[in-house]
Amino acid sequence: MPQLHGGALKKSLDKTVVCIGRQAIGTPKRSSVCPELVTRAGAAARFAWEEFIYGKIRNAHTRAAYERAIRGFLTYCDALEKPLPAVTPRDVGSYLDGLDRAPATKKLHLSAIRHFFDILVTRHVIMLNPAHSVRGERLQVVEGKTPEITIQQARTLMQSLDTSNVVGVRDRAIIAILIYTAARVGAVAALRHGDFYDLGDQHCLRFSEKGGKSREIPVRHDLQRFITRYLEVSGTVFASEAKPLFRTTIRKTKTLTQNPMTAGDMYRMVKRRIRNAGLPSRLSPHSFRVATITDLLEQGVALEDVQNLAGHADPRTTRLYDRRKRLVTRNIVERISV
Repeated sequence: MPQLHGGALKKSLDKTVVCIGRQAIGTPKRSSVCPELVTRAGAAARFAWEEFIYGKIRNAHTRAAYERAIRGFLTYCDALEKPLPAVTPRDVGSYLDGLDRAPATKKLHLSAIRHFFDILVTRHVIMLNPAHSVRGERLQVVEGKTPEITIQQARTLMQSLDTSNVVGVRDRAIIAILIYTAARVGAVAALRHGDFYDLGDQHCLRFSEKGGKSREIPVRHDLQRFITRYLEVSGTVFASEAKPLFRTTIRKTKTLTQNPMTAGDMYRMVKRRIRNAGLPSRLSPHSFRVATITDLLEQGVALEDVQNLAGHADPRTTRLYDRRKRLVTRNIVERISV
């Protein structure tokens, strides 16, 4: 590498500073700009905004959802020409009433507004939280909305896969993991080579779930065979433990890259495979989770054991995936004599 002296060194450093400066203080993204209403409220309000959005919320998806909700409400207040200290419970209620969203989304917006104004109270920007006394819409979820894939449909999907190439072998391993572990697609996308390992008497997969939870799930023999076959065909049996387990392809060449598949990549792959197999388009990667939980409960497996497999903190969440009641309802309505 050539040595730089005098003016040449200064010129090089100046270019470096300009480059860094452009990256650091260039046109900021919308998500990094403090809302105008918060800016006008002073330094304490700006501190509260950054503390809440970037300090309190660690999950990227939750941060994005809460930020959208709060920005929407602040835009509404700005249109009413209401500074933060002048916002009242009526403003919060009117905003929610005019929100053309599902009840669950309205509850999320109310939760985001409450938490943000709690921080504003703590930082002495306002005296009282205007969202504290606002009641959300009543919402009782008895059954989840995710469509279930039947056992026969899952078998049809697996049999439809062309495993004569590495892409088909890869996709079979991914879908099998979704079925036989009830894992979320995001957790499957996060798998690394070191997360598939042999304990001596059995192989296991270690999943990094949402909320920072890490779970170890035993691998059944056919799933072990699918994953092992994928490693052999892809030539990654001896890959570094830190490398992604599932990798993308170069367009339609069926050649794997070094880049990891994201949850979005896997979602699109599953949807494409479902479409090619002639199955209902409503099905998604989460449908396998529903099918696995329902199937185990139908076999009489204890709810606590199914809850542990699914990684749910509350058994009520596991029950939302149970589709057995729907079958009973169908049997009843078929008996109507009209």
